Amino acid sequence: MAGERAFVDINVKRALLREYLKEEVKRAGFGGADIQRTPMGTRVTLYTERPGLVIGRKGDSIKALTDAIQFDFGFDKPQVEVVEVENPNLNAQIMSEKLASALERGWHFRRAGHSTVRRIMDNGAKGCQVIISGKLTGQRHRTEKFKEGHIKFCGEPKLQWMEEGFTPAKLKPGIIGVKVQIMHPKARLPDEVNIRDPDVVKAAPEPAADKPADSITEANAAADAKAPESGKKETEEKPKEAVNGTSKTE
Repeated sequence: MAGERAFVDINVKRALLREYLKEEVKRAGFGGADIQRTPMGTRVTLYTERPGLVIGRKGDSIKALTDAIQFDFGFDKPQVEVVEVENPNLNAQIMSEKLASALERGWHFRRAGHSTVRRIMDNGAKGCQVIISGKLTGQRHRTEKFKEGHIKFCGEPKLQWMEEGFTPAKLKPGIIGVKVQIMHPKARLPDEVNIRDPDVVKAAPEPAADKPADSITEANAAADAKAPESGKKETEEKPKEAVNGTSKTE
């Protein structure tokens, strides 16, 4: 039971740390955090749109962030690494924050949702879904979905290729939840099968598993050339043995 409690406590600490980092690095474009425990301590990798704002002048901001992780959350010897996001338009967390910011600035939810989906798909994503839920037009709760392309909801393709980001938008009627799901451009779905042309397959040689076809044909030719020579030697050696045998009997 003690081991289970320790496991739960560690995950709770990591969840609280992610929420803290999300608020602290909000101006720099928080794209996610990876927390790993190593023999040297705890390694925290921050994915941001603008790493310069996280590091700060002469590293003051990242030093204060490291002290907060160590003393406020109790992680041993934290090592903070800041990584720049290659394409922010394909990062689900960054796009959810931008969409929430647009809603807080007064954009209509339909205009903001369609523009976000179009922006993500134009950058090469295989699929995208935007879910906006809350008091959108009246006092009743509503949920609006905007999607395009391939979307996976369960199974190994979802765990491997789907990225999800969530950000709450604070408006006068109340809190509106913004969820963005993006399928990676390099995602390969199970139903994607490449069928080769039969004529090309027949025309191509069939090499062995270990040796190429040329080496096999050369080896066969060399074996055929040596075969008659070995036969001649055997025929030449047999009479000698017979002669020697007769001489011994005599």
